[in-house]
Amino acid sequence: MNPFDIYIAFVSWESKMRPVLVLEQTEMLVYVFNITTQYENKSDKIRANFFKIQDWQQAGLDKQSYIDTNSIRDLPLQVLAGKPIIGKLTDCDVQRLGEFLSKRGETT
Repeated sequence: MNPFDIYIAFVSWESKMRPVLVLEQTEMLVYVFNITTQYENKSDKIRANFFKIQDWQQAGLDKQSYIDTNSIRDLPLQVLAGKPIIGKLTDCDVQRLGEFLSKRGETT
């Protein structure tokens, strides 16, 4: 499991399967951002922290998707262990995400 890998995982806080972006892995946990297609119906405050994945098809996603950077979630390692990776952010999107997070940090 590497940073910026994308997996489908069962997330207990939503009781459903969803794509997640791996940020970091420890011995017991994997830290992730949720990935969502739900953007239009969100408030401006929430959407301000949604990062648009430009190369969503190359990342293995089925639809235009957004990384929800509102909170970093942690999953037990076994939730993703042995699961197939569905994709990975492109280098361009990794760079853009870093810039997005840096700018967001400056305004909060």
